[in-house]
Amino acid sequence: MGLQIGDKIHVQSYKHNGTLHRTWSKAFVIDLKDDCAVAVTDHTWVVEADGRRWLTKEPAICFYYYKRWFNVISMIRKTGIYYYCNIASPSLYDGEAIKNIDYDLDVKVFPDKEYIILDRNEYEYHCEKMNYPDSIKKIIESELNDLIKMIENQEAPFNQTYINNYIMKYFEMTLEKEKKENLSID
Repeated sequence: MGLQIGDKIHVQSYKHNGTLHRTWSKAFVIDLKDDCAVAVTDHTWVVEADGRRWLTKEPAICFYYYKRWFNVISMIRKTGIYYYCNIASPSLYDGEAIKNIDYDLDVKVFPDKEYIILDRNEYEYHCEKMNYPDSIKKIIESELNDLIKMIENQEAPFNQTYINNYIMKYFEMTLEKEKKENLSID
């Protein structure tokens, strides 16, 4: 059976050489679109490849694209919405977790829509160390350019209204789940 709205799933990110990079202990699926799965992480344990663990501090609406070479995490903070975009292979769900391959480059977007590209040095290092094929490097550069255009044009998911709709959907689903749980207790 495939992924369904309301499922609680794991998220796993790998490196090009097949090693596990990072895992999220749970994500709550709130929407399934033709091009992506939308899930929320909220106070979720994240485990790094070196064993370090940390707990996410706020709800984040995550967009795992099936055909794009990136995923987008929109972190809902008191000071606004921050986006963390991972350049990664298209995501897939295999019945165990949503999985992708992390290709090092990241884009951080601030509430004022300013952005910075992170980890160029890590990308260059891994290109050589893991021998990224030229075909993948071309895709990565092209997808990074497309991602930046989306950010600059405030295309979904990089606009307030789009994210607000998902925030409301998440809270509605959470309240509905709590009501059902309370009814089953009574």
